[in-house]
Amino acid sequence: MTLHKKFLAVGAALALALPSFAQAEGKIRIAEQFGVVYLLLNVAQDQKLIEKHGKKQGVDVDVDWVKLSGGAVINDALLSGSIDIAGAGVGPLMTIWDRTKGRQNVRGVASLGSFPYYLVSTNPAVKTIADFGPKDRIALPAVTVSVQARILQMAAAKQWGNAQFKKLDPITQTVPHPDAAAALIAGKTELNAHFGGPPFQEQELAGNPNAKIVLDSYQVLGGPASSTVLYATEKYVKENPKTYRAFLDALAEASRYIATNPEGAADAYLRVNKGNIDRALLLKVIKDPKTQFRVAPQNTLGLAQFLHQVGAIRNKPASWKDYFFEHPVIANGS
Repeated sequence: MTLHKKFLAVGAALALALPSFAQAEGKIRIAEQFGVVYLLLNVAQDQKLIEKHGKKQGVDVDVDWVKLSGGAVINDALLSGSIDIAGAGVGPLMTIWDRTKGRQNVRGVASLGSFPYYLVSTNPAVKTIADFGPKDRIALPAVTVSVQARILQMAAAKQWGNAQFKKLDPITQTVPHPDAAAALIAGKTELNAHFGGPPFQEQELAGNPNAKIVLDSYQVLGGPASSTVLYATEKYVKENPKTYRAFLDALAEASRYIATNPEGAADAYLRVNKGNIDRALLLKVIKDPKTQFRVAPQNTLGLAQFLHQVGAIRNKPASWKDYFFEHPVIANGS
């Protein structure tokens, strides 16, 4: 069994092993993945902001943090009742929104920010996605459903037409970001490309002299966009109004903290993730002008409507509000 398959098997086992019974007000189980895109959650965890805002609502909030990898595993965990808040890309959100419409009614809760995601390749012959061949291998957090996979499909449709939107799917592989980055930097495996996110893409560009950016998600999506989001079932949102508000208020405070204290946010990331990333590189990623740690979603509708256009989802959203819950904290979304 390969490393990434072992990881997914462990992740799925963890999701199934978590308690699936109904939760009372004051309990929240949050699933996150890897990378700086989850910094809002890292700051909230490090500073216990959810607990803080829970007390303002008169609730002692018990917070469970779960680390999983891949939108498919995250979605399975949410639908099984193993978690309350899912952290994944817009791609997985659209898949589960479409799948549960009229039933569990899963919708977005908030954005985790707008980040450029880079498709990095170490193959000297690859300058654009048109140069990828059958022997290339592109690592993704989840084949087909991850936001990276969906953006790659959108790029393929622009390159070869909508009928060919899956043209590059056969050379993609599901690999957690840390493993993919390590493989690309070492250059000793079949993987020679990775559609990841910060800080892994920056580590690859710094760690392998052959690494270069082949595709920028902002170019595909037409500008800054919220690619990673949080979502939940309608049942949880309706039955836990105080805990839900405490969670959103915590995210808003974390967003303000990162904007005014990037150094403190970097330290929070290092404490929570216990990683070995260089702090200077981490700060560079956090301070990148192209990065925005904003709670309101930004520029998500284009990808959502593309997925309907090519038949990846059945329901066509007319507005971002179709697949996000209403709340004042995200009122200026898009």
